[in-house]
Amino acid sequence: MQKGAGRVKIGVVDRKRILPDVDRLSVLWAMILLAYALTRLINFPERVLASQVAGLYLAFPINFQTIVSVLVAILAASGMDWLLQDHPALAGVPRRQVMHHWLLPSLTALVIGVPLGSLATGIEWWIVFAMGGGLLLLVFLAEYVVVDAADLRHPAATAGLTALSFALFLILAIAVREAGLRLYLLLAALVPAAGLVSLRTLYLRCGRWMFTWAAGIAILVGNMAAGLHYWPIGPIAFGLALLAPAYALTMLAAAYEEGRPKRSWLIEPVILMAVLWGLAVFFG
Repeated sequence: MQKGAGRVKIGVVDRKRILPDVDRLSVLWAMILLAYALTRLINFPERVLASQVAGLYLAFPINFQTIVSVLVAILAASGMDWLLQDHPALAGVPRRQVMHHWLLPSLTALVIGVPLGSLATGIEWWIVFAMGGGLLLLVFLAEYVVVDAADLRHPAATAGLTALSFALFLILAIAVREAGLRLYLLLAALVPAAGLVSLRTLYLRCGRWMFTWAAGIAILVGNMAAGLHYWPIGPIAFGLALLAPAYALTMLAAAYEEGRPKRSWLIEPVILMAVLWGLAVFFG
């Protein structure tokens, strides 16, 4: 019995030590941060891709920051796949079955570029740069941990990824409001982000893809964003007002799919909505 207990204890300790390769993680993290740092040194004139559809003039500004943000998002996704290649729980698993682990790292890298592109070089830019780098590192680590459901850190990593997902959505909503984008550009940024965050969170909570729920939540958030776009409210209030339904409806969908008692479905969502909308009124 003692020998058996000893083997179990060793197995638990080994499992707790499963982390991504330090060299790979360092190289990936440094490359992404370096790419964003270079945007302060390299630049070219902004170009505008414009077209007219059904009498509506659509203009899409393209600059160096936009290109770097897209490329960094692709780099984060491919880098996450690179980190997962040596995970013990994925031995022999086809790469297509781990593609969902790319979503949040790529979204994180993309969202970091939005405030970095709108801020002038100074102490604020470097603070956002440092905080964004730390956030991205946490996402890489948490995504690596949640691969193995038997990992002792899995519940904490799942909760952390959920919180980080909605924090990223809040940052994105605040940034696009601060940038003063036209409605179609604002919706093009927020609607897919809301859908991806909801989809990833529901997968973490329930273990399966729920595209219908995610699409419904994204559409609702988009409708609210369209209405709030014309309200004279500040960026923080705008972000909080959209975060409230996105987070609350995701939690409601998770509670329903998990088969919780009907009386408990609305408790957490209603409290969250009240708190977040209260904060939105305070900052508005």
